[in-house]
Amino acid sequence: MRHCSVQVRGLLKRDELDRYNALMDVGHFLESQNRYDLAYILQKEIDLLILPAIERLKEKSRQRDKFTEEYLRQKQ
Repeated sequence: MRHCSVQVRGLLKRDELDRYNALMDVGHFLESQNRYDLAYILQKEIDLLILPAIERLKEKSRQRDKFTEEYLRQKQ
């Protein structure tokens, strides 16, 4: 099972994080049982689950870029 980045995990809401952790636990169990076919399905579900947090991270980045641009404009 592939973990998402710490930055993305930090932007998951509580219910999303709980579901993420539960899916990861089940996925690790399935991998230990050599059930990679089922673990693959769980990984796809995790990938869908983290999409909103990835969008929140992108938005934070865009906001930071906007503030930086504004700061540099004021500095001139």
